[in-house]
Amino acid sequence: MRLYQGFRSLILTIFRKILFLWVRTDVSGNSAETLGLDPEKPVCYVLQYSSLSSRLVLEQEVIRAHLPGASEALPVKNGPAHSFFFLYRRIGGLFSGGRQTPVPTNEFQALVRYGLEHPEQDVQIVPVSLFWGRSPDKEKSLVKLLLSDTWSVAGRLQKFLIIMVHGRNTYVQFNQPLSLKQVIDEYRHSEERANRKLARLLRTHFRRVRQAVLGPDLSHRRTLVEGLVRTQAVKEAIRETAAKDDIPPEKVRGKAYKYADEIAASMSIVTIRFLEVVLSWLWNRIYNGIAVNNIQEVKEVAQDNAVVYVPCHRSHIDYLLLSYVLYKNGLMPPHIAAGINLNMPIVGPILRRGGAFFMRRSFRDNPLYATVFNEYMHVMFSRGYSVEYFIEGGRSRTGRMLQPRPGMLSMTVRSFLRDHRKPIVFVPVYFGYEKVMEGRSYLGELRGKKKQKESVFGLAKTVRKLTNSFGRVAVNFGDAIPLAQVLDTVHDSWRDEAYDAEYRPAWLTDAVDVLAQRVAANINASVAVNPIGMTATVLLGTERLAMDEGQLIRLMDQYARLLTTFPYAETVTLPEGSGKDWIAYCESMGLITRQPQKLGDIIALEGSNAILMTYYRNNIQHLFALPSLIASLFENKDSLRRDKIVFLTSVAYPYLQSELFLKYSMEEIDGIINQWIDVLVDLGLLTTLEDDRIGRPEEGTEAMLRLRILSRFIIQTLERYHIALGILRKYGSGKISASELEEQSTLLAERMSILFGLNAPEFFDKSLFRNFIANMQKNGVITTDENGLISYGEGLEEVAEDARLVLSVEKRQAIQQVTMMGA
Repeated sequence: MRLYQGFRSLILTIFRKILFLWVRTDVSGNSAETLGLDPEKPVCYVLQYSSLSSRLVLEQEVIRAHLPGASEALPVKNGPAHSFFFLYRRIGGLFSGGRQTPVPTNEFQALVRYGLEHPEQDVQIVPVSLFWGRSPDKEKSLVKLLLSDTWSVAGRLQKFLIIMVHGRNTYVQFNQPLSLKQVIDEYRHSEERANRKLARLLRTHFRRVRQAVLGPDLSHRRTLVEGLVRTQAVKEAIRETAAKDDIPPEKVRGKAYKYADEIAASMSIVTIRFLEVVLSWLWNRIYNGIAVNNIQEVKEVAQDNAVVYVPCHRSHIDYLLLSYVLYKNGLMPPHIAAGINLNMPIVGPILRRGGAFFMRRSFRDNPLYATVFNEYMHVMFSRGYSVEYFIEGGRSRTGRMLQPRPGMLSMTVRSFLRDHRKPIVFVPVYFGYEKVMEGRSYLGELRGKKKQKESVFGLAKTVRKLTNSFGRVAVNFGDAIPLAQVLDTVHDSWRDEAYDAEYRPAWLTDAVDVLAQRVAANINASVAVNPIGMTATVLLGTERLAMDEGQLIRLMDQYARLLTTFPYAETVTLPEGSGKDWIAYCESMGLITRQPQKLGDIIALEGSNAILMTYYRNNIQHLFALPSLIASLFENKDSLRRDKIVFLTSVAYPYLQSELFLKYSMEEIDGIINQWIDVLVDLGLLTTLEDDRIGRPEEGTEAMLRLRILSRFIIQTLERYHIALGILRKYGSGKISASELEEQSTLLAERMSILFGLNAPEFFDKSLFRNFIANMQKNGVITTDENGLISYGEGLEEVAEDARLVLSVEKRQAIQQVTMMGA
């Protein structure tokens, strides 16, 4: 028997070596740490379908990853002869179709029987999913369809051909183990029921993984486009447009077809595989690596939900990067909402086949187009496709999250209300670039330069940058947001109402607003802190954008301790190394300069880099917002009562929360502020005094320097608020409209930026003033009369006086001078 087993093992080894002369694999989850394996318990692997090739691939990957062996007997007394088993056994001969039956295999039954007979021992069952290629391309020939790994099961001859065609694009996914003991514990007296339970769990698991990896079956694009025009909503829009514009219905129907054809994606797995190769080359050329964090949560929610990926929008690279990361991690790339400006020659067709569907910037005054687009989105969601869109609308030129636009979110909510059989989950995504590719062009646009229209020639110019190094990039996935959960908080009886394509319930706007704020907050709660952002934050907090290297290193290390002592969120990632490493890295990236000096080198920001670095500071500004706000209260006060600190900080918080998308609710903010006060005391930035007072360090000490620079992380935001308040008070109650206040504030902020050398482009961003004014109205600080003029009471005067605490005498005088000029 031993001789037979040895000979059989040798034959299988030879087959495995031959197979891997051709096969190339991409593997996920193949480490004991990722799987969370207990080294004290035996491991048994399970594959879905009985197949020699699958067994050989499993054995090869287990050996490569130094995981417990799969071919040896399970290392338990009287256990099964192998450390793997197949869930389904094959019925039929060599050349027959490979129909599978849910009847458990002998190995499966042996493992369950062993578990029942030895209740004191446990076995870790690791499901392993294997895909020869990733999905069918249904717009190609029947031959290609036949040789694609799909939801159907291939026979032996078909499997051989599939391996020959797709073997070099094989994907293997190891998944979290099941505990045999836990699964069958309740059925100790019924082997049949124990078998059924374990089989059901494994069958469900493999189905969910297959759904996540392959996605829903792809429909023929032409059929989809024709189907959109035949929907009831589009038919009604055609009739209304024909009657309104006095155009024959057939002509309007042709226009609707053109709209649908302009919008619809044409996802092609051939194109996706081609893009994978091209993008792998591209990322290796321009980046020093891609860090992916919290991808496991995405894999889990993708198995049972239609996923909407909602990333921040920093670069045109975002589109490609997310699809690439998902595909490399075994998930189907999403259908991506792209601006119609990207539907240019050459590039547009490639993007469309990569999953992009195109949308016009505005649907206003074109109800026919709006209806066609709405119906297309409804098809995507109701069929379970994953979708990606940017809630900011456009790319952020300042490095901050932009205010969310409600359009796509509203479409998603309305589609879900019409048909909520398939749950929808939003997955926030944060892109953390150490050096954004469009950085220099953003600088030009912020200085008033006209935005360049996308074109093939512009793309050709960009190709020249591919020899540059743009550092590392992080793709962080945030905590998922189930849409049904959000709707429950806004309108808990939403399931009991009937909805059609045109119905907009009265509470829809509130639901979309809550959803938008939560998505934006979760994106910011997934921020990737990198050396560039840390260096930019500290250097921009100095008076002259320069500092002694040793002192700068100490400050950076101490501010990094703030982020580790009181973490903002579990999904935030921090850079490796220390301040010294970060300075060296920024210098190698050409973003800071070093001025040698005998008493110690000076590190400085110069020229356009000083403005460019505000972009990277703004990426992480929200993490320091609360401690910086607390620190700013001590600009003109030696000490304050703790309750006064909490009150002043909580008054300013709603405005910072709206602008920076902070995650804390108003109900919990007092407790968070008190925690931050304790952290600042523990780290020596503040001190405790008698009578529940909090004091600042002595002037001239390094602790006071740390506190003062910390306050400057947020001070320009507070100065901007003070400008708006100063203008409003100068004009008086009932004397100026919201639009006039916005305009005056923007002009004076721009003037102040020039006069006092403020190098933050967002300082005079009109949209930020608009948001601040809207929030004052929302919080009841101001009201508008029937003529649109702003009125206010004593409450605003008190807020304005308290706000003076955070500004230096020089700044107060400067703002007062500027506001007097403006008035």
